[in-house]
Amino acid sequence: MFSDKANKIFQTVIDTYHVVNTVDQDFENPYDRNSNLIEHLLYRKCWIDTVQWHYEDIIRDPQIDPVAALTLKRKIDASNQDRTDMVEYVDGYFLDLYSDVTVKDNATINTESPAWAVDRMSILALKIYHMNEEATRTDASQDHLDACSKKLDILLEQRVDLSTALDQLLEDISNGDKYMKVYKQMKMYNDDELNPVLRALK
Repeated sequence: MFSDKANKIFQTVIDTYHVVNTVDQDFENPYDRNSNLIEHLLYRKCWIDTVQWHYEDIIRDPQIDPVAALTLKRKIDASNQDRTDMVEYVDGYFLDLYSDVTVKDNATINTESPAWAVDRMSILALKIYHMNEEATRTDASQDHLDACSKKLDILLEQRVDLSTALDQLLEDISNGDKYMKVYKQMKMYNDDELNPVLRALK
């Protein structure tokens, strides 16, 4: 199943990140883009999400220097753009993969594309990792551990449900029962022609 592959790659990414456990560490993708495209994209996607997860922790420090916070905010903005770009790359992979499928006359479209489900799975993998950390802390109260354990159970159930739904969607697309359409994000605030503030600076 595709979801099994994706979840294993996400776990590898998160474990690898936490060996060094810093947002400034070097990134190396173990999957070759030419021979293992989807694995390459999934690994990169989750790495972006993992770094951004920790950016979001850092910027919430109430003692953070304002200049450092602004610099970090710019990094988060760039990371968000990278994240949505990767979603489009993953959807591009699926569009190519299923390009020869004959779509049935009664085929329907899904509320989200496969890659946006992949995006949710990547974030969910991070939630599971960090909730497990909280559920097994040795310096936390029993109430904290119990509450986090309950949340972890729910997150694990969510992963099963989301994985099952994604695999079903891909099967439906491959059978022609559903079809894909990908709408580019068309974000306006990064474009100096579409953001009036940036346009005024030109």
